[in-house]
Amino acid sequence: MKVFIIGGTGLLGSETARVLLEQGHEVSSLALPPLPHGVALPKAMKITYGNYMEMSDDELRNQFIGMDGFVFAAGIDERVEGKPPVYQMFKKYNIDALERSLRLAKEAGVKHVAICGSYFAYFARRFPEWKLTEFHPYIRSRIDQEEMALSFADDNFAVSILELPYIFGTQPGRKPVWTFLVEMIKAMKKATFYPRGGTTMVTVHQVAEGLAGALQKNNGGHLYPFGYYNMTWKEMLTIFHKYMGYSSKRKIITIPDFLFRMKGSQIDHMRARHNIEGGLNMRKFTQMQTTNLFINKEEGADFLGVKPDDIDARIGDSVKLCLDIIDNKVNDVVDMKGE
Repeated sequence: MKVFIIGGTGLLGSETARVLLEQGHEVSSLALPPLPHGVALPKAMKITYGNYMEMSDDELRNQFIGMDGFVFAAGIDERVEGKPPVYQMFKKYNIDALERSLRLAKEAGVKHVAICGSYFAYFARRFPEWKLTEFHPYIRSRIDQEEMALSFADDNFAVSILELPYIFGTQPGRKPVWTFLVEMIKAMKKATFYPRGGTTMVTVHQVAEGLAGALQKNNGGHLYPFGYYNMTWKEMLTIFHKYMGYSSKRKIITIPDFLFRMKGSQIDHMRARHNIEGGLNMRKFTQMQTTNLFINKEEGADFLGVKPDDIDARIGDSVKLCLDIIDNKVNDVVDMKGE
């Protein structure tokens, strides 16, 4: 199979390219320059540097010609803030850009598509009473993205969306999304205070296996809730403590929901004062943060051929890189709010 990746030099895209190449496929990629400092990419991946959003339809369509598969590993995530209504920013990068790419890919004869989505969309469907699309612009954009993408699927154009959770693993030159949490833990001197709840999680390599599997196994249009390891926040933080060098005796104290909600309200008010809107309404996000947002691997990962990985070690890799960045041992890093 010949596969084209938008975002092939990013954390997920580059690992997906590596997995596909190891399986004997050919991989081409379009990515924004410059490369992060120290990044190591698969040598067999063909890379074209450029901004696909600034290309004409003809220029972008030419990238798809001769390709069997397409991986969309681009877009922006929930941490992005902007002038209200911020939904328009998510629509531009996560919906409109993908819609044009799917249209051109289909015109060029591509048959198989795998898209990096969000597990927030899965929980919006699972808990309709939470009204997540009403309160969170980012989650609304992900649901709208899914509906748009699946509308392209037919017998000759297979579309799969992996609803990805929190991901552990590193790429040299890219700042892990977990840096904020490591900084927060370091600032709490004697104990770690955190809300109840938990999350499902995967490693970067498992995402790559899932995307590769989706290209080869999916038919028609399907959503794949994508989780593998389920942990409470306390279980996850215990691993963070270990790699941060803290004693096993350091306490993790569960704070009441109202305190987390109060902090979220402060963030929302601060944004409003500066005429900024976030992808998540932080006060309303308390409901999600304090729930065990678990996904069993049988719901998607198993079918896609995802294998067990060392989640403890991958958390450790992420924590150690965060510490190196915080301690200025590593400089010249790119933030990961999107590819």
